[in-house]
Amino acid sequence: MEVSIRVKPGSRKGPLVEVLEGDPAAALVVFVRERAVDGAANDGVVAALAAHYGVPRSRVHILRGASSRVKRVRVDDD
Repeated sequence: MEVSIRVKPGSRKGPLVEVLEGDPAAALVVFVRERAVDGAANDGVVAALAAHYGVPRSRVHILRGASSRVKRVRVDDD
């Protein structure tokens, strides 16, 4: 499954995944505590999405937007 997400790095709410209604750019908002430095926020995103979908971290892949707050992510649920 592929999904578009909006990342909120450095958030006190994180790690948290919320479903968005009516946002054409992203279906989910992922709040992570890690800052956007040296890929730490991306690692937090992968961990949060893996926990949200109940899959191992190795099944979550960032397809596009590695350096952006809006990302396209694939979750292998097979």
